[in-house]
Amino acid sequence: MTTQQLPFPVPDPRAHNFVDQYADMHDLVQDLVVPAGVPDAAATVLNTARELLRQSYFCYEFSTVAVLHSLIAVEMVLRSKVPNAGKAPLQRLIKQAADSGLLTADQADLLDTGREIRNKMAHGEMTHTAMPPAMAIPMVRTSFTIVTALCGPSSG
Repeated sequence: MTTQQLPFPVPDPRAHNFVDQYADMHDLVQDLVVPAGVPDAAATVLNTARELLRQSYFCYEFSTVAVLHSLIAVEMVLRSKVPNAGKAPLQRLIKQAADSGLLTADQADLLDTGREIRNKMAHGEMTHTAMPPAMAIPMVRTSFTIVTALCGPSSG
């Protein structure tokens, strides 16, 4: 049996379109901090999404994975906040949350767009998608913002 040695990570050449060095990735995501009050499971998922963005310096496609991962955190929190959520699909959770005032119309629209992207990827309608960090970071930031709003002190 032969042991394969994986190479050490090297910067993805596309990374240099948005930063000069790996250390600069920190500046792009430093405001993505999970506040107190976010359930541990959702906080872990959001922190992972942030780290995927930083690691997209080495694997560009991680920025897309970060967006999809951040949506998982939003869905987790919506499921805990929307009454009688059960196993409702995300589309229904978004609608119920908007109808009840948990989400603004803008937040619901943004989440629904993210849901559509997620579904297209999950069902093979969209493959090999590399979302540049300039596009992915605002989408992940939106997930952080929505989770923060849903779990903040006035969210009950």
